[in-house]
Amino acid sequence: MKLWRPVAETVWQGRDDSAEASNATRIFQTIKQQGEFTPLASGIALIGFECDAGVKRNLGRPGAVQAPDMLRKALANMASHEGHDRLADMGSVYVEGDELEAAQQALSDAVTSCQRSGMRTLVFGGGHETAWAHGRGVLDAFPNERVVIINLDAHLDLRKADRATSGTPFRQLAHYCDERGREFQYACFGVSRAANTLALWDEAERLNVTLVEDLHFRRDAQSALEKVLAQADRVYLTIDLDVLPASEMPAVSAPAALGIPALDLLPVIEQICRSGKLQAADLVEFNPQFDRDGQGAKLAARLAWQIAHWWA
Repeated sequence: MKLWRPVAETVWQGRDDSAEASNATRIFQTIKQQGEFTPLASGIALIGFECDAGVKRNLGRPGAVQAPDMLRKALANMASHEGHDRLADMGSVYVEGDELEAAQQALSDAVTSCQRSGMRTLVFGGGHETAWAHGRGVLDAFPNERVVIINLDAHLDLRKADRATSGTPFRQLAHYCDERGREFQYACFGVSRAANTLALWDEAERLNVTLVEDLHFRRDAQSALEKVLAQADRVYLTIDLDVLPASEMPAVSAPAALGIPALDLLPVIEQICRSGKLQAADLVEFNPQFDRDGQGAKLAARLAWQIAHWWA
């Protein structure tokens, strides 16, 4: 596959407690490491997207290109429980220079291939330009089904631009659906009114986006989610880590002044995972250059750990 590489053997390492008991395992011991891109008939395909070209185009803080392997390393030493043995590392798609569109096409193709083979996809971005590629791949895999996009994010990412950026993915997906006569079903939970212009708010209204603001998250999120899930055959969940407070997640392109604490996000993520409709998920915008003692990496990896566990 073009613009693809396997993960270095040094990434998946951790503490070996196997002398204690047969089930004293950690994820680095149970994950399936693929030396070539060959989708399996089932399981969770973990794919990296080594990219911050979209963040640079959007004038954000670059560094997310390093995120996939940093998140793998943070996940590797976590205990392996139910669901984690279904993880298969399928390697990473990367960007050459500023050739973002080619890399996005490669990721879309990889996602569609995995989905059609019977796998679900868990992608470690990359900036939020990951979502255009990941979402398109899911839409292509299920052309006759209702795919609902749920974005946990402070930003709507419905920007209008001459070319793809980390701020345009859901506008691109809206156009993609419109071109194919499909309904664009998009919900953004945790959105900040202070972080989005009136023009973006108007675009969200025009596209009939389901919105739950950060100020109303605790009150409205789960009831709104029930309505969104009822409209879906399949769900694509994308988590922009800047939905979290900067005090919890400093390592992002655009830290949130307010944000939604992880303990408030997790019940929503669990509800999505346990709905039986979750087909794809990703974690984006992690920027290791701004992390503090691995705090952000550990929290992002814990979210991935929970998704894989609840997905079972």
